[in-house]
Amino acid sequence: MDFRHFFDSKKISFLAIFAVLATFSVTNSAKAAVADTAASVSHEAHGEEEFEPTKMIMEHISDAHDWHLWGHTSIPLPVILYTDKGIEVFLSSEFHHGEHDYQGKYYTYRLVDKKKIRVVGAGGEVDEAASQNVWDFSITKNVASMFLAVILLLLIFTSVAGAYKKREGKAPKGLQSFLEPIILFVRDDIARPNIGHKYARFMPLLLTIFFFIWFNNLLGLIPIFPGAANVTGNIAVTFVLAFIVLIVVNINGNKYYWKHILLPDVPWWLYPIMIPVELVGVISKPFALMIRLFANITAGHIIILSLISLIFVFKSLAIAPVSLAFVLFMNVLELLVAALQAFIFTLLTALFIGMAVEEHH
Repeated sequence: MDFRHFFDSKKISFLAIFAVLATFSVTNSAKAAVADTAASVSHEAHGEEEFEPTKMIMEHISDAHDWHLWGHTSIPLPVILYTDKGIEVFLSSEFHHGEHDYQGKYYTYRLVDKKKIRVVGAGGEVDEAASQNVWDFSITKNVASMFLAVILLLLIFTSVAGAYKKREGKAPKGLQSFLEPIILFVRDDIARPNIGHKYARFMPLLLTIFFFIWFNNLLGLIPIFPGAANVTGNIAVTFVLAFIVLIVVNINGNKYYWKHILLPDVPWWLYPIMIPVELVGVISKPFALMIRLFANITAGHIIILSLISLIFVFKSLAIAPVSLAFVLFMNVLELLVAALQAFIFTLLTALFIGMAVEEHH
């Protein structure tokens, strides 16, 4: 048996990149969490507050108005508020990590739980009635991370598209050689088998969904800054993705698709049961996409942060090697899950579209 193919240089390079990504991921995750938890333990030692794993984990996986780095260091992000009196724009640093209120042009604002902005009344209490008139369009950590992913996607695919034009008829090179097998995989193993001969018109949507989810999953695990955003672990983001799938599927549904829903091939006296069931199915399929992506990504982040928290819960460095070993394993697993969840979301999207455009046999 010839074993030379196991030592192909491209495969070795891929494995090396995978190992580096996993190591970089666990290093950044551990560095951010350890810095925060160490600060909490220091406060506890001075009798200020006790380390709370739940609080630390929820701060890491939830959205925020600043991009937290370590300790009390963070990057302020723009706060954009649309009020009944006008638009207010300022940096989140005006809140001083939520410790001070900010006197704006029209109202005084307070940052509650590091993510909710509320109007403060004359008595210093939150005015819920006035807060209802304030719409928050701020650039939060999740939004900033999405912008970063979009910029990366535009740069990468613009470069690849330009390379195809310049190197027409030639073998792929550089980023082309990395992305072409993935694009062909989406076409040949996801779109074509599930949609059929009409697959080409849906390829831009499927490729966008796949790479958008994959890139955001990776950015959450391999941060440029510590404390990376949990974009696909935000149910609002997965809701919008699922809603787009719902619209695309039902707009492209042919008459046989709607006949199966509104006039199923069952005795007429079963219509009162079957029609509501079919209509619920129209909503439940994208709803399942939303919950699956949100739950899997969030669960991965919670497990990694929980393992790091064990060091400070037991207050012993002896458990650190074991804890970090499991964190490294989970980060490697999460790198696979990042691609797997993008694949599953894209696959089910193609399947639902295929069911909607399938011709009657």
